[in-house]
Amino acid sequence: MLQKLRPRDSKTDLLFVATDRFDYFTLLWNPQTFRLETVNSYKDPGERYMRDSQSQDRCLVDPSGRFMIMHLWEGVLNVWRMGHRKNNAMVLEWMEQVRLSELFIKASTFLYTETGHPKVAFLYQTRADATDAKLATYRLTSDDRDTVASQFNPEKDRELDMEVRDSTASMLIPVRKVEEEVKRHNVRHVELAKAHLGGLIVVGETRLLYIDEVTKAKVESVLKEPSIFVAWAEYNVTHYFLADDYGHLHLLRIKTNGVVVTGMEVSRIGETSRASTLVYLGDNYLFVGSHYGNSQLLRLDLENQNPKQRLQLIESFQNIGPILDFAIMDMGNRGDSGQPGNEYSSGQARIVTCSGVHKDGTLRSVRSGVGLEDIGILADLELCRGLFSLRSHGSLKTNILVMSFLTETRVFKFDHQGDIEELSSFCGMTLDQQTLLAVDLPSGQILHVTPAAATLLDTESGVAITSWTPEEGRCIINASANAEWLLLSVDGVGLVSLSLSNDLRILKEKNLNQSDQIACLHVPPQSSGIGVVGFWTSGTVSIIDLHTLEPIHGESLRTSKDDTSIPQDLALVQLLPPEVSGPLLLIATQDGNVVSFNISSDYSFSGKRRVVLGVTQAKFHLLPQENNLYSVLATTEHPSLIYGSEGRIVYSAVTAEEAAYVCPFDSEAFPDCVALATDSQIKLARLDRERKTYVRSLPLNEMVRRIAYSPKEKVFGLGCIKRELVKGEEIVQSSFKLVDEVLFDRVGKSIELGSPSYTELVECVTRAEFIDSYGNPAERFLVGTSYLPDPDYSPAPSHGNPEARGRILVLGIDSDRNPYQILSYQLKGACRCLAVMDDGKVVVGLTKAVTVCEYKETSSTTAQLTKLASYRPSTYPVEIAIHGRTIAVADLMKSISLVDYIPAEEGGQAKLVERARHYQSAWSTAVGYVQNGLWLEADAQGNLQVLRQNVDGITEDDRKRMELTAEINLGEMVNRIRSITVETSPEALIIPRAFLGTVEGGIYMFGTIAPHALDLLLRFQEKVADVIKAVGDSDNANFRSYRAFKNAERVGHGPFRFLDGELLERFLDVDEAIQEVICSGLGPTVEDMRNIVEELRRMH
Repeated sequence: MLQKLRPRDSKTDLLFVATDRFDYFTLLWNPQTFRLETVNSYKDPGERYMRDSQSQDRCLVDPSGRFMIMHLWEGVLNVWRMGHRKNNAMVLEWMEQVRLSELFIKASTFLYTETGHPKVAFLYQTRADATDAKLATYRLTSDDRDTVASQFNPEKDRELDMEVRDSTASMLIPVRKVEEEVKRHNVRHVELAKAHLGGLIVVGETRLLYIDEVTKAKVESVLKEPSIFVAWAEYNVTHYFLADDYGHLHLLRIKTNGVVVTGMEVSRIGETSRASTLVYLGDNYLFVGSHYGNSQLLRLDLENQNPKQRLQLIESFQNIGPILDFAIMDMGNRGDSGQPGNEYSSGQARIVTCSGVHKDGTLRSVRSGVGLEDIGILADLELCRGLFSLRSHGSLKTNILVMSFLTETRVFKFDHQGDIEELSSFCGMTLDQQTLLAVDLPSGQILHVTPAAATLLDTESGVAITSWTPEEGRCIINASANAEWLLLSVDGVGLVSLSLSNDLRILKEKNLNQSDQIACLHVPPQSSGIGVVGFWTSGTVSIIDLHTLEPIHGESLRTSKDDTSIPQDLALVQLLPPEVSGPLLLIATQDGNVVSFNISSDYSFSGKRRVVLGVTQAKFHLLPQENNLYSVLATTEHPSLIYGSEGRIVYSAVTAEEAAYVCPFDSEAFPDCVALATDSQIKLARLDRERKTYVRSLPLNEMVRRIAYSPKEKVFGLGCIKRELVKGEEIVQSSFKLVDEVLFDRVGKSIELGSPSYTELVECVTRAEFIDSYGNPAERFLVGTSYLPDPDYSPAPSHGNPEARGRILVLGIDSDRNPYQILSYQLKGACRCLAVMDDGKVVVGLTKAVTVCEYKETSSTTAQLTKLASYRPSTYPVEIAIHGRTIAVADLMKSISLVDYIPAEEGGQAKLVERARHYQSAWSTAVGYVQNGLWLEADAQGNLQVLRQNVDGITEDDRKRMELTAEINLGEMVNRIRSITVETSPEALIIPRAFLGTVEGGIYMFGTIAPHALDLLLRFQEKVADVIKAVGDSDNANFRSYRAFKNAERVGHGPFRFLDGELLERFLDVDEAIQEVICSGLGPTVEDMRNIVEELRRMH
């Protein structure tokens, strides 16, 4: 809970923070250190034994800023006040904790008063199940100096006690007082007094009630149409914004005659996201904060006669919460969920979420990485072997693109408007051969290297200035150059160093012996006089002197006799500012690894790191940045951008999927772009400089409750629920829809569910591959629903079955990509969850049972569903997960149980047998399989637990118990757990196992720790937690209490055998002295731990 406070004579606010761990503290922003600093901290451990408030927690500040109240517990009010002396003006002081007779408070607010003494109003109901609304006002303090809190005695202290005619009223709006020309005096007969500005508005669904704070005179107005209002903000003293539950924004106007209130009216002014809060920023700007969809910043033009132009959207703030469900569409394989992903592509996972509620419902494609936005396709050309950007004579920016192919070179020229022309000749370049290198030189010349020759070309005359050719029968294999030097590999066994400033004068030639060959070479763009060469047979990399071609320093990439690492590409670049770090040498090996070394001023190697980017060798492409820095795009089957940020080297996935060759292309028509070659196309694109989270939205204007992805049909199956208000009546309609994965848009027709006599809600959607009536595998969607009969109609939903409370639909997809119904199977209970076993058996979670059924298609449009076995959980199955023949049932109140499906044998019946159970209470929300008998469970209190069956127990009772292996408090309720299978190297520290989607819109990756790293990382986390402190400065503000398990029965002392990746990554943000303190006694060096944390950071 957050609230702002303005201390006396202060120009800045204090931020008051209250946590669910009973910590309270105030924070102040320090503009010198750019940090939040703790001013006060408080703790009241006794409050945890009180009963939580039935309504939302509230924290209110009175208009003078002197007092604050918190309503957190039923019948209890906490009173605070700001210090009134100069030496304690920033101190928030505890006054009193008082008891209230109003237990079930619906709304509360401070009032504007003439006397200056604070007053508070409560809108409440008499009982929890009562349908009434009453209003009471009290003075907050009982003495004239406002130092003693009132006792809130309803007989003595209550100033106003009245019943509100609209029992649905749930909002109070205080109205400021206005200076009157003639001072108002108290009258003897208050019933004859008129209501003046300065009072309270009670907002109901059908009526508005205004009450004068002094005379208690009332003015009531009836709304033209009923509305459920959820948020408000003051525009001025007579106008207030109201937001309703359906995403409409209204303007409430107080009608006045001078300062006398004569009535109120509400008019609709536009559509917004469903608001959770409204904040008027002044100057006709309104902020709409929403937990249901995107938050919005709006510009107001209330005088505009066109209703559609009264609201102008200035900015929309992405919010993917709440995540009701999600599908993992791409883990690098773009295949079925049963196929393993790849370790290197975990940062490239594309997750499609069901986000938002009701009209704000959207489908969101979420991907974290470096964005590559396509500008346009230049040509459909296959097997490009290289791209090079040049400048023609007189051009200040790039306007020539050279494309190299195996037997030819093609040249394209761009004008200032972006028009493209292919040239038959350019500056004397040899176009009937492959181009190995083409680069602009500072002298205005062009260096062009082919397998036959290296040539300097004059851009003005278009003639060759000089040329160097290898001996007859030999050819150039590889070339690299900077502004001064050209280094060539001839036949893979010869090195040639040429001076570009001396018209390709040969400085040194060197032939290697037959025991080794040159695999790759590189001339750094910034370092003068050195080159880097990689060798095939020895697997070594050497920095050489270009004057003598003799090695200065070298390093072997092989760590054992069985290691066959071979360098395939090299890059020696400055990724970070020189004052932060020296140049970095990147080495791509044939197995998809990238090895990096820090290069010192004497060219020695240090700080070796190895990162897996793919399974095939990467090729490096240098991209110039500001301040003479570079970033490197490594193209493999999953490209990555290597760049420097915040003093660290970052490897980030790029959203391009098929890039083979890339070069910078900063032209006049296409500034800050790159040219990119795939296997079949050449195109221009704009590459981001660093990693971001990219969200692509498909607004559906209805709640997407469930999603399933069909890799064969390349579509998403969506279970949607639409809610709309029609003539004052709320209509709820469910449907099943398809969305194409490539177009990310609706395809086919939707299937509407329900009828006028009953409402049918989508509960679950999954996909499966069944055998059709012809014996062929066929893709199917399964939809589970529940019925909500209308009491005004017969309870029988359909087909004359009065006991039906839900059904299972099996849907196919035809050639036009329209869904069609194959089976509709009526159920006696609501179908809450569905899953399919490996052998095609359907597992159904009903209201009070879990059943296993066999599905068989009898024709193209008919099928049978036969019940084989059933199991009765403790209360209510909210989720099921399957591994092999084991079914994990997440119970609403009783945690999870493991059930084995035993097929029928020798004429017997199939069975569901409970093998183990977790006997602690937990309000489960999701469950997923991890590995080796481990299961991950999430509960409604935001806890995560890893459980396993105690198969080694001594007694049968022990073996039926599930034991806890790890736990942590995530702080957010998890709605869905999706397990993943990822291939990792034997050295991997963390193995990704699942993604989690939460109500708050968080997407988390859950992984298991490799046994050889478990002890080290747990000790490392403990030491990081001891050093890095959070704001609050209270005993419970530390990491252990923040992440400790917590529910109504138990509070832990810290996370148990669980790592918090966010905390570990903060190790990189502290200075080296603190890092040395953390690593003291761990074993590995500071550099080793930095490498480990960098590797963990790259996973997301």
